[in-house]
Formats: sequence, structure tokens, C-alpha cells
Amino acid sequence: MGTQSYSIFKAALLVFSLALFAACSSTEDVDDQQSAGGESDTGSSAQTSGTSEPPPLTAEEIAMQEALRTTIFYFDFDIAEFKAEDRDTLTYHARDLAGNPDRRIRLEGHADERGTREYNLALGERRANGILNYLIVNGASRAQIEVVSYGEERPAETGTNETAYAANRRVEIVGR
Repeated sequence: MGTQSYSIFKAALLVFSLALFAACSSTEDVDDQQSAGGESDTGSSAQTSGTSEPPPLTAEEIAMQEALRTTIFYFDFDIAEFKAEDRDTLTYHARDLAGNPDRRIRLEGHADERGTREYNLALGERRANGILNYLIVNGASRAQIEVVSYGEERPAETGTNETAYAANRRVEIVGR
């Protein structure tokens, strides 16, 4: 190979490398524009990878997802009524059950260790039934919900202080 042929080969290789680099750069720009919500060079906002992203969630959908992640509801000492601040969250649970008739849950009522075993079993059941009634009034079906009381038998925290007692006065929503 002569010197002139070698120079032409080097120049061709350089041009090819620059073209390849430019092609890679423009692909990244298109991807960046698409992920930022801009349009690509083709004038279409469709992605070229063949996958489509779901539309963004509405504020209502986000609130529902957050509410459905809350599955433990705490109670005051010797009280069977759930707290007023839990109403919205429980309403989302009721709507979710109403919109998904095949979904089943179990409401597990609990109490702290103060009181007799029998009293705590009854208190846990009253707590779970209070939530059950609220869910039904707001659209859930009774057939979707099972109620069980564990009283003081399954503490979330052990101890004889107010922190442990407060953690144990609860109703848990458990999928089944």
C-alpha cells in the first residue's frame, strides 16, 4: 500500500468515525427530547423504541395509591371508633373494594394488654366492625370483608409503656 493510498484510507476512516459519532449524538438528542416531552425530528411525539409510557397519574389517583398503602389504623385507649383523620383513607379503601368486586380483605382487630382477655377480644372486634361498617356504607360489599379479633394476643410491640400500648391498639387491613 502506497503512502497516498494509506492517507486516503486514514481520511476515509476518520470521516466514517465522525459520521458514526454524529449519528450516536443525534440519537441521544432525540431520546433526550422525547423523555423531556419534546418532539423528535420526524415531527411525531411517539417513541421509537416501541414502548409507550403510561399517562401521568392524576392527583386523585396519586391520593388513592397513597391511601391504599395505609393498612393500619390506630385507636385511642378503650375506644372502638376510628379517628376522624382516617375517614378519607378508609373511603379510598371502600372505593377500591367497590371497583374490584373480586378483591377480598380481612380486618384484624387488636387491643393493648390492659383489660381482660375477653374484654380485649370484644374491643378488637368492635374496632374492626366499625371499619367494616364504614367500608360497606361507602361502597364495599360485605362478602369482600372478613372480620377477626386477636385482642391482645398479637402485639405489634411488646412493653408496658404508652408507646407500645398505642402501637397495639389497631385494626389492620390484610389482603386475602
